[in-house]
Amino acid sequence: MKLSIRPDAVLVQAVIAGALSFAHLHDLAQAAGQTGWKAWAYPISVDLLLVAAWRRLRAQRSRLAWCWFVVALVASLGANIATAGFLDMEHPPALLRLGVAGWPALAFLGGTLLAHQHTDPDPEPAPEPEPRPVVAVDRPEAPEPAPEVAEPEPVPALPKAAPSVPPALIDHARKVATDHRARTGAEIDAATLRARLGVPEDLAGAIVAQLA
Repeated sequence: MKLSIRPDAVLVQAVIAGALSFAHLHDLAQAAGQTGWKAWAYPISVDLLLVAAWRRLRAQRSRLAWCWFVVALVASLGANIATAGFLDMEHPPALLRLGVAGWPALAFLGGTLLAHQHTDPDPEPAPEPEPRPVVAVDRPEAPEPAPEVAEPEPVPALPKAAPSVPPALIDHARKVATDHRARTGAEIDAATLRARLGVPEDLAGAIVAQLA
């Protein structure tokens, strides 16, 4: 199986830019008094801090990662600009010497903070609630309204039958009526006869009817 290697323009450009930036940082560190292996370690420290901050930004956008990314970018960009003729490399200022000498402590602090920064894992999606089974409930049907029943027409009351009067009571009532006529000169009425005999009203009316 043959492996075909095709050059990538983006990768080639990144390698060239990285080499130039590395060389500029080395030259700046050497001009600031860092000789030997220290001049080579300085650009490695700057580039590694830049890469570490960028990888942290891809995992989690935090202010700490942005801060150290800007610090490393300023250090790299400043070295490229300084070595382009804007700085006397034979007689660098004391402030530059101070910055290059203090960079290892600053880079160590930044790398430690980035390495121990807590990254929250992606929260797991909450499980969707299971659909509840729909239970059909048999609702009782409403009772049908009872048919309207026509009210029966009132039955006319039958006339009450006249109570039967014993003959003995008729004779006694006749005597009472004769006595009442003799004293008052008028026929006795049902109310008076009822009071005299102590009989019910209907019976007194029946007796008066027979006496007439």
